[in-house]
Amino acid sequence: MGLLSELKADVVGFVRDPTDEQKLLFLAVIAIAIADRFFYWIDFPIVVRTTAAVGVGFIVLFVASYLYTGSFVPPDGNVDDDGEDGDDGYVDELDP
Repeated sequence: MGLLSELKADVVGFVRDPTDEQKLLFLAVIAIAIADRFFYWIDFPIVVRTTAAVGVGFIVLFVASYLYTGSFVPPDGNVDDDGEDGDDGYVDELDP
């Protein structure tokens, strides 16, 4: 029951208090669904339709992310810097 209880907690958390990333991803999924139905209405082949719909979803995700945060990607930061300039830029936790 551990997996199901965690899944239930995630869904309840998404519905009650979604994070910013969850809001943007939900908007992208809705855009994909709308674009897919639009391309279905035009009678595109299924491969073209789904590929185009995913492309529309990515475009919506990047535009909404830019409008929400003011930048397309996290600000550049070099983990190897000593921090002499006082800039506490983006630190990638996966960068050794």
